[in-house]
Amino acid sequence: MANVLVTGGAGYIGSHACKVLAAAGFTPITYDNLSTGWQDAVKFGPFEQGDLLDRARIDEVFAQYAPVAVMHFAALSQVGESVSDPGLYWRNNVGGSLNLVEAASAAGCQNFVFSSTCATYGDQDGVTLSEDTDQHPINAYGASKRAVEDILRNFEQSHGMRHVIFRYFNVAGADPDGEVGEFHQPETHLIPLMLDAIDGKRDALTVYGTDYDTPDGTCIRDYVHVMDLVEAHVRGVQWLLDGHDPAVFNLGTGTGFSVRDVVDHSRSVTNKEVPIIEGARRAGDCTKLVSGSDRAVSELGWMPTRSTLEAMITDAWRWHQSGHYNK
Repeated sequence: MANVLVTGGAGYIGSHACKVLAAAGFTPITYDNLSTGWQDAVKFGPFEQGDLLDRARIDEVFAQYAPVAVMHFAALSQVGESVSDPGLYWRNNVGGSLNLVEAASAAGCQNFVFSSTCATYGDQDGVTLSEDTDQHPINAYGASKRAVEDILRNFEQSHGMRHVIFRYFNVAGADPDGEVGEFHQPETHLIPLMLDAIDGKRDALTVYGTDYDTPDGTCIRDYVHVMDLVEAHVRGVQWLLDGHDPAVFNLGTGTGFSVRDVVDHSRSVTNKEVPIIEGARRAGDCTKLVSGSDRAVSELGWMPTRSTLEAMITDAWRWHQSGHYNK
């Protein structure tokens, strides 16, 4: 079976991608420094511990496994942290990605699937984002991801690096089979924070900002089920192996839900109330981000089947109740 190098394969999205890659007949090779990932999540192929800032270690892994493609998830991703410490994001996300791209090119691995973000578009209210929407990131997280996109385009021109870039925002849910799921320390994502508050693992869910220009005053985001998301990434690998040109795809439902929408919907899934504290806005947060995915549907044949609030919260709640990884 052909090897695919998955950076961040011990993390939330990466571990789900490894499961779907294995089911599609590939061998996922997880490369992760375990700073936010969990070795217990590596269940579907070999594990190699290493940091993207360590070029020599990356070269070793390429030499050992000769992957046919790279699937790059590893990155810092906390918006607030990127505002307070932008240098950290430029060093890690951009510097590490440059090491990876250069190592892949040197090893003759010219197929690269990159996990980008709709945060590269910035705060564009009332617009369903398309791949052609101008990019104006408002924080170092989004800016660092856009910079990696530019690196890939540069290496396409200079070295023939063929790539697929996926832009998406809020990923939610968990593997319906319960083999892997979402668990961060510290946790920063809305749905697991909400579920922690529901079952008493934290005192309350803090809603950051209730004065946005939205119907209920809270931020609006487009949520995609993690299994739908990683299925698109596997299609991206196959797209490149089949000889298609480099491409950019948004992944979203085109429908936005506010923080209060998510909280309200959780009641029908869990039959429990969510204790809430209303807090101030976080620096760098956009009002509304909604992403269309017409191109992914028409060109990749991607068809999200689980990206409803009910399915995402139900799968996350099942995983939440089953226990988590040990570190």
